[in-house]
Amino acid sequence: MVPALLYALLFLVTGLMLARRIFPDASPGLALPLGCGYGIAMLAAFPAVFALGLGFGVSAVGLAGITALLILLALVKSGVRLTGWQKNPDDIVLLVCVLPLMAVTGYLLHTHILHAVDGTFHTGQSCYGDLPMHLGFIEYIAQSGEFPPTYPLLGGAHRFGYPFLCETVSSVFRILGADLRTACLLPMVPAFLSAFGMFWQLARRVLGSAAKASLAFYLFFMGSGFGFVYFLGSARDFAGIFTGFYTTPTNYTLQNIVWVNPVVDLMIPQRATLFGWSILLPALYLLWRFCYEKQVSLWLPLALLVLPLPLLHTHSALALVLICLVGGVYTLLHRPLTRRVLLPWGGLALLCGVAWLGQMLPTVLVQSVDGQNMLRLHFNWVNGQTDGTLRDNYFWFYIKNIGVVYLLLIPAWLRASHRQRWLYGGGLLIWALAECVVFQPNTYDNNKLLFVWHMLGCLLVAQLLADVAGKIRCLPWRALGLGAVCFLAMFGSVLTVGRELVSDYQHWSADEIALAAYVSDHAPADALFLTSDRHTEPVFALAGRRILCGSGSYVYYHGMDYANEYAAMRLLYEAPDTGTLSAWDIDYVVFDRSVLTEFAADEAWYAERYPLWYQNDSCRVYQIAP
Repeated sequence: MVPALLYALLFLVTGLMLARRIFPDASPGLALPLGCGYGIAMLAAFPAVFALGLGFGVSAVGLAGITALLILLALVKSGVRLTGWQKNPDDIVLLVCVLPLMAVTGYLLHTHILHAVDGTFHTGQSCYGDLPMHLGFIEYIAQSGEFPPTYPLLGGAHRFGYPFLCETVSSVFRILGADLRTACLLPMVPAFLSAFGMFWQLARRVLGSAAKASLAFYLFFMGSGFGFVYFLGSARDFAGIFTGFYTTPTNYTLQNIVWVNPVVDLMIPQRATLFGWSILLPALYLLWRFCYEKQVSLWLPLALLVLPLPLLHTHSALALVLICLVGGVYTLLHRPLTRRVLLPWGGLALLCGVAWLGQMLPTVLVQSVDGQNMLRLHFNWVNGQTDGTLRDNYFWFYIKNIGVVYLLLIPAWLRASHRQRWLYGGGLLIWALAECVVFQPNTYDNNKLLFVWHMLGCLLVAQLLADVAGKIRCLPWRALGLGAVCFLAMFGSVLTVGRELVSDYQHWSADEIALAAYVSDHAPADALFLTSDRHTEPVFALAGRRILCGSGSYVYYHGMDYANEYAAMRLLYEAPDTGTLSAWDIDYVVFDRSVLTEFAADEAWYAERYPLWYQNDSCRVYQIAP
């Protein structure tokens, strides 16, 4: 545990020193979240670079740490210090704004990720589906040492097209001896600090007001549409928000409500989104100052920050490219076409282009071409039936889903300054692309692009609301009016977050935890297990071992063709034979409640031929390979 904590501290302090180097006059309110962003970027990039030649193990992690230490020493030698901070009264506003949501987020992280309750592991509503996959990837990379990793949910025989650096930032801590829960949480906390803090700083810079920045912060992170209206019919309906499974005002598919709360439904359960935004938001801050405030020297800090972004969160990388394209056009139209103006853009494009293509060509881009249902044309996001008809009027769909912010976008844009409109133009380009092209099998996942468009819209709407409220001279009426608008804009998310605070589901039983522990201690790192395809399978999720066929809710939406693996899984349970076992190189076969529920399993066949390797009250494991 101590080596992992010191390692994390090394990268975060180095990131903080880099932030001080870039902005020597920065206050803690800027330097701390920006430093967290740089720390996460280095934690993703450095071990990965060394792992390409050494495998993802102690050597790569150690050399990455030495690299961070050398950078830290060089910064100290150049005169950068963690003393002599500039005071900025806006830092108090930032703290008051961000701290409540950070406290709620911290509590949800505690209760949603491997929360120990009476010898079992519990979680909340939003993490019940995705968390097992992320835990399994983290553990698999750490214990296998493969890099780039293969895809462990289909026997490890397929390309890993998922942006896996969002998992390696935790795998390093498993290698350093941290338990899985600590390894998962350790980089998430600074990632949230970066995302929350740098969104506020971006809004403060763009809008020129700490109050407007705080309003924009809550419009985005706690904003919602009008889905709460569907639960006002009766006390029973309203209570169902807190007792049902995904019956919330931001995620109620029966009424076509799908615009989720970004904190509890995206950032906490979806690690790629969290770590992507922890880099994207600092990058947008640097881009604003580089492009729209003419601080051209920031091109290199911006480029270095975003180098690992495609394999942290590909959607964030695409969003940044589109926003940069609009920023580049702005530069061509509004700045003299001199070398001093053009060379920084060329350097940014060249450095990121080379690094990003090197990462994406063998992974994400190939998967986009080879994978099933990955890249295709599709209009109107998820507002449609399978027969092509609309469930809701196009505009009503977005009005009831996004709410106040969507309704005010046009007047907010008219109110915006010239530079603010150009920045939002990058968001409009993202929206236009996401409305017409789908980049993964699950059309819904285009929301990872749409939310970037939305966050830029929240900046403009916050400015409009604050300006209009400022024209109301009577303070009580001003407070009442702004409070009413904020209630309409945020009440749905307040209820959704409340639901997450009280949600509690058992993820793994004591027997499943014991099985995973035994597998971790006794099974070879490259062992292949035959299990059921349930999404919480502990052999994968907690022990990080390869399984023949994982849950379709994972592998299908990663674009994988898993028909052969699924057929083999069913055959090996219901009509097993030694030839098929040998053909798939199965090492261990698991029988538990999920197997007996899903298949007409012939356990007696295995019991007659192979030794019982492990058993407890709810499962038995047979060893196939000697």
